[in-house]
Amino acid sequence: MTMSTLPTTRSTPVVVPRTRAALWLFGTVAFGLAVYYFVGLDQGATSVFGNNTYIHELFHDARHFLGFPCH
Repeated sequence: MTMSTLPTTRSTPVVVPRTRAALWLFGTVAFGLAVYYFVGLDQGATSVFGNNTYIHELFHDARHFLGFPCH
């Protein structure tokens, strides 16, 4: 087959409305900040969810794996 006999296809870009893109961006940023808080900042005693260590202990191994100190 030569180059001239190959079928040509054109790709069309996907158009995403700005409001939908803004919602996806906001959701992604909010999710990322929540994960960062739970893994990196929640220390149990200073938790915004009360004076307990439930969230700290839930994410404890991930915290050490990612290099956040907690002891």
